[in-house]
Amino acid sequence: MWKVSLLKGDQERHMASNKTYWKTIDQLDSSNEDINKLEENEFVSKLPEDFLSDEKTLEESSTSRRDFLKYVGFSTAAATLAACEGPVIKSVPYVVQPEQIRPGIANYYATTIADGFDFGSVLIKTREGRPIKVESNPEAPTLGIANARVHASVLSLYDTLRLQGPKANGQDISWNDLDLQTGALLKALAATNKEVLLLTPTLASPTTDKIIKDFIAVYPNVKHVIYDTISSEAALNAFEKHYGIRGLADYDFSKANTVVSIDADFLGDWQGGGYAKGYAQAKTPTKHHGKAQMSWHMQFESNMSLTGANADHRIPCTPADQKQILAYLYDILSGSKSSTNLPEALKKASENAAFRLQSAGSEGVVVSGIDDETAQQVVLTINTLLKSKAFQPEQPKLIRQGNASAVNAALEGILDGSVKGLITVGVNPVFTTAKGAALSEAIKNLELSLAFTSKIDETATASQFVAATPHYLESWGDYEMKMGHYALAQPTIRPLFDTQQFQDVLLRLSGKNTKYYDAIKAHWNANILEGSSWSKTLHDGYFSKTTELENSVPDFSELDLSALRNATSQEMSLVLYTKTGMGDGQQANNPWLQEFPDPITRVSWDNYLTISYADAKAVGLKNTNTSNGALNGSYATVTVNGKSLNVPVIIQPGQAKGTVGLSFGYGARLGLKEEMQTGVNAYALYNDLNKIQTVQITPAEGEHEFACVQLHNTLMGRGDIVKETTLEVFNTKDKKYWNPMPQVSKNHMEFDVTSPEVDMWQEFDRSVGHHFNLSIDLNSCTGCGACVVACHAENNVPVVGKVEVRKSRDMHWLRIDRYYSSATSFEGDNNTKEAISGISDSLSTFGEMEQASENPQVAFQPVMCQHCNHAPCETVCPVAASSHGRQGQNHMAYNRCVGTRYCANNCPYKVRRFNWFLYNKNDEFDYHMNNDLGRMVLNPDVVVRSRGVMEKCSMCIQMTQKTILDAKLKGEEITDGKFQTACSNACTTGAMVFGDLNDKESKVAALHEGERMYHLLEHVGTKPNVMYQVKVRNTEEV
Repeated sequence: MWKVSLLKGDQERHMASNKTYWKTIDQLDSSNEDINKLEENEFVSKLPEDFLSDEKTLEESSTSRRDFLKYVGFSTAAATLAACEGPVIKSVPYVVQPEQIRPGIANYYATTIADGFDFGSVLIKTREGRPIKVESNPEAPTLGIANARVHASVLSLYDTLRLQGPKANGQDISWNDLDLQTGALLKALAATNKEVLLLTPTLASPTTDKIIKDFIAVYPNVKHVIYDTISSEAALNAFEKHYGIRGLADYDFSKANTVVSIDADFLGDWQGGGYAKGYAQAKTPTKHHGKAQMSWHMQFESNMSLTGANADHRIPCTPADQKQILAYLYDILSGSKSSTNLPEALKKASENAAFRLQSAGSEGVVVSGIDDETAQQVVLTINTLLKSKAFQPEQPKLIRQGNASAVNAALEGILDGSVKGLITVGVNPVFTTAKGAALSEAIKNLELSLAFTSKIDETATASQFVAATPHYLESWGDYEMKMGHYALAQPTIRPLFDTQQFQDVLLRLSGKNTKYYDAIKAHWNANILEGSSWSKTLHDGYFSKTTELENSVPDFSELDLSALRNATSQEMSLVLYTKTGMGDGQQANNPWLQEFPDPITRVSWDNYLTISYADAKAVGLKNTNTSNGALNGSYATVTVNGKSLNVPVIIQPGQAKGTVGLSFGYGARLGLKEEMQTGVNAYALYNDLNKIQTVQITPAEGEHEFACVQLHNTLMGRGDIVKETTLEVFNTKDKKYWNPMPQVSKNHMEFDVTSPEVDMWQEFDRSVGHHFNLSIDLNSCTGCGACVVACHAENNVPVVGKVEVRKSRDMHWLRIDRYYSSATSFEGDNNTKEAISGISDSLSTFGEMEQASENPQVAFQPVMCQHCNHAPCETVCPVAASSHGRQGQNHMAYNRCVGTRYCANNCPYKVRRFNWFLYNKNDEFDYHMNNDLGRMVLNPDVVVRSRGVMEKCSMCIQMTQKTILDAKLKGEEITDGKFQTACSNACTTGAMVFGDLNDKESKVAALHEGERMYHLLEHVGTKPNVMYQVKVRNTEEV
């Protein structure tokens, strides 16, 4: 009955007026019994009598914001009100402080995400006061990057399952009552000196650390324990032992000429991530005096990781082998004389790596993810011996500080009853520990249990009190992510729900009459800023000052490597890991991340047991394809320490024999919609917070249906799709050898396929105005997928769910194809194809080439609409819905499209997506577009498509046009770098470069003329406006 205006003044006038707004004409009929009954029962609880009374008395009215939200219906009203009011007044936009929110104008705010797993400085794009997109903060010196999860985090703000207020024993209460009741219990426990645990993730917050210390000073029986859901205990202990601070050594891979990684997925989530940009800089071949140089990378690992897939040499090995390899590396580099029990192949690879490190000297670096304290000490020792420039222990990263031994002791204390109280902040130990069921019962028996959380999860359900916490986009915060490198978080919208930050609650419980914001500002002015401007720092989102460890020359003389040298494993090892899209599972209710295909397996909506072909065959497990091509897999019973799970199986090329992999973050749990209850909970097998577990695998009944977006895994010798060469060939041979232009014959003469002589199309004059091109460097692209999620956010790409993805009906505008070699290298595939003779040979050989090698090379290739200048889709559209623009973009007129799908059939790149159903406001697709709150994330600059319409990448035409219009309004010339697409903006490695080809000074114009440039399926003659750069591998052997 009430219309909510988008303007604050209008909103207040509507609240204070006595006008009535009708939804239907039936409401004017006072004799309509159905309408009267509905109106009488509209509200569960009675509203105050003075609700929305006379305008003059509105300001003195006792009507609360909560009452209003009850009245208008919570979901839309909450977000609309918060958006109308904008962020709190102390927030500072990243650009210019607006006098008011202006419809149609985007504002950007610099803030920080820090959820205990993902940390980063980001920019938040808001429209009409609503945060709608996350972007990297490129000016931030530390972690100014956004991975796929960070890009998707804006959608979690509009999660309908978020807690809407505090609770006690399952009932809603006020914050006043929560403070009184918890405060009384805390005082009683303190008076009797009964132990209370404060369990938090790594906070990395200077002000919060002070608040917690002050809280413990008031309640000395409280013990603070830091619990990282995914533990980095071994590396933290090793660093603390030798450098005196609990942190992690930082690395700058742009300074490394030789990288040897032993089970460290540093392009994924190893030690908090953030290393991809430096790595890509070193992996891009740059010529000096006619000779190109690039880094050399060898990876030893069990699971096929993102880092292993990008390595020049990847060596599959068991966790026990990895320990021996590290010890052998140390012995060679330190000059120690020792033997090794490694198999000959691993011994040779280790010696090769050691020789390269010796040759590289200070330009070499060793990193490891082995869960062993001695192993981590060896890594620190080797890098110190090498005097590695990439190794930076003097300014450690502080984004992992968990203490696994303290956590295990704390959990035992809860289970045995010695702990009487528990306060959890943003952690869910009932779900994320192997002792979850017993822990849940023990928490119910505590004298005090208080959970600060944004969802009703397993730990919150077991707790007496639940305090609803805000999303990071509604919060204040400060962080020291690296020593001397600070970041600020500011709210970009007022809280949608009745939530409070746990710091504010602790301050009140400590008897302090101050707000968290005031505490941050006071602490920074007194201890951090050193006279610098608070407002400028808040505007920038970061602050840096020179601070280094005093003890930067540690003593490694007492190392004992005997346990590493003698490491053995007679049984199969389970290697637990985090997937690029899901991480530790905090955002498992985020449909963008559930539908995000894993970069390696290309499977979405699931986790699974990865196993090598040899082990799968021995156990009796298999993958099959159904009649429509969809992927199925056997189930396996996975038993660890007496606990068993039934897990579907993916046979993974490159998986080390004797090992299996399983990712965290999935499984049925509270706080998730039914559609998101996918996969199994790997935390149940995470004993003692160690990622390596001894496991028994047996086949189980049944067959699992996967949602896999790529069913053909190999290139089969089609070297013109992913063009690649070696560094040696790149340096010694002509471009025509390693990047040949396809040729066609005319009048018995050979012409380049791009020659006007063989062109059937009438050419247009593209030299006038802008002509947009996108360059994708296959050397820099790591396959991380941040661009995929950014494209979803910018362009309102719908989520279709597992069933539709399984039918190949996914709607991703941008996909990242992952290819395996069927021989040991792609070059071997090309040679095999060239050697085929005769039809019978081709049938058998091509059949064999469909199977990936046991340890294949891997290539990633982002593919979107290529915006062809000679577009096959445009010529077949009967209603001219697909047409070409003067600026090089292939346009889609959605309101003309009648869904013939001729364009999709005629597209050689298969990048067009058809809306088989209406994916918004449809209960069959109950994701964010099916509720008012979720739709608040939609970008108003991009239309939401309807059923029966074809859609595809638009090259973000709304962004290019805005850049042009802004320049016209300001009377400025558009400089290189101003034009961006969602994917190029999200690409932190610089693999994607977008710009104007007619600007001869632009980077994209230089790349277009470079010798590595080629177009996908050039021989088809479509003349795309998306180009690729040939992949160069440094496969040089010693």
